[in-house]
Amino acid sequence: MNNRNYNIYFHTHTVSGIVISVVLYVIFFAGSFSFFKEEINSWERNESIIINKEVTLNTETILDSIGKKNNLHARTISFWHQNNSRKISVSLEGSKDSLASKEDKESLYFKLDNQTYKTTTYEESYSLGEFLYRLHFLAQIPYPVGYYLSGFVALFFLFAIVTGVLLHWQKIVSNFYLFRPKEKLKTMWTDAHTSLGILGLPFQFVYAVTGAFFMIKLVLLAPILSTFYNGDQDKLYKDLEYNSAPYEYKNTPLKSPYRIDELVNEAKTKWKDFEVTEVKIENYGDTNMHLTVGGQLSTNQKFTGNGELVYNVATGKLVKQKDPYTQNTYLDGVKSVLYRIHFGDYGGYALKIISFILGIITCFVIISGVMIWLVARDKKNMPEKKRRFNRRVVRIYLAICLSMYPVTALTFIICKQFYPLSQSGIYTVYFVSWLLLSIFFIVKRNDAFTNKYCLLSGSILGFMIPIVNGIVTGNWFWITYNNEFHSFFIDTFWIVLASISLYVALKPKKSNTDK
Repeated sequence: MNNRNYNIYFHTHTVSGIVISVVLYVIFFAGSFSFFKEEINSWERNESIIINKEVTLNTETILDSIGKKNNLHARTISFWHQNNSRKISVSLEGSKDSLASKEDKESLYFKLDNQTYKTTTYEESYSLGEFLYRLHFLAQIPYPVGYYLSGFVALFFLFAIVTGVLLHWQKIVSNFYLFRPKEKLKTMWTDAHTSLGILGLPFQFVYAVTGAFFMIKLVLLAPILSTFYNGDQDKLYKDLEYNSAPYEYKNTPLKSPYRIDELVNEAKTKWKDFEVTEVKIENYGDTNMHLTVGGQLSTNQKFTGNGELVYNVATGKLVKQKDPYTQNTYLDGVKSVLYRIHFGDYGGYALKIISFILGIITCFVIISGVMIWLVARDKKNMPEKKRRFNRRVVRIYLAICLSMYPVTALTFIICKQFYPLSQSGIYTVYFVSWLLLSIFFIVKRNDAFTNKYCLLSGSILGFMIPIVNGIVTGNWFWITYNNEFHSFFIDTFWIVLASISLYVALKPKKSNTDK
């Protein structure tokens, strides 16, 4: 590689990496915990976890219950279930009836417990798992700023990955096996950055691409939108099959009963290994009421098998179907693959644990990249003013990033001790403690101290998590393996994580000679 290309790749890699480093660390750290979102939620609520994604509820009974509080006539009602939670998401679109009241024309969204049938608003059902999940795409920042910021960070991360690979391409294999911890600091950080970066390369590339797609797909598709769709966003989304054409409201009441459960059960048995994940009812109570039952094949059967059946409720006839075995398009495959590889929902706990480890490795790659940047510029031939500025920047970076570990552990404890903690309560605990701890380490002005005591305090708090859970609920981890596995998993997860970080924090450090 000639010097010109090397310098282009090197500076692009350095600038794109440094600019996004703190936000990228937050995204990967919170995202790593998000792989266990439902386990965290169930642990926090002391509830059992559902082991499949299928919607399992008595639709007609639920509709009767919801109908006592809300006028359902002429609404579009959707139930969907995308994870292992007991709670079903419910959406009520505004009524299509022109004579409906202002209240009935408003859309509603809430959660439904599919065992107790209790409904809660989004704020009431907010949890620590939801908080960490939304933090990993910066949803706490007002929309759309947080979404776009996380999307562009993912895009810049993709640039950093590509330029990093181009920089090391000629020695990518030999550098992977090269680690010299006894050499000077820059060499040690460079070896760690390169080796772990190559190890996590496929994982990082996948999340850079899928993260950018989910958060800023409309921006990425802007040239296509303006060129081929004349700016018609709805038409583009329809062609991408995110939106479907609604069925016309006839304004003629349909006599009950509607046989909705019977049609849903028929759909469940239509194809082998078909799991229903969404039920949508359009024009409820109207003669043109339609029932859409959507789902997917088990991942053991087919990785991207999406299916759908649409029934006319008045006649009970099937008016449209999409066979998950034979009628999946290229577009279906792309969207399904992007979703599955990003959320890692197809490989059980083994894949979740591996993804968590790779996510934390990526956090270390980010930190080591920042340390390389600092050590490379902390030379005697540089003006002292610039050296102090660089050290100050890295001190702030490290304080913000590393303090996430003890803050997260502390929030676990408080959410369990004071359950149910409101959405504003979780925000206060996490962000205020994060701010205070970051300020403390910045003022301390000692990077080694920051690193050691973030790991040490996080370890101590991590060991306290299963103790607090046992005291509050009586679910000690040694008795929950068979009947409350989610509780057992989270407790043992923190014991293992705290043990590793404690070992790293207390391990004697060998001095490095800056040659």
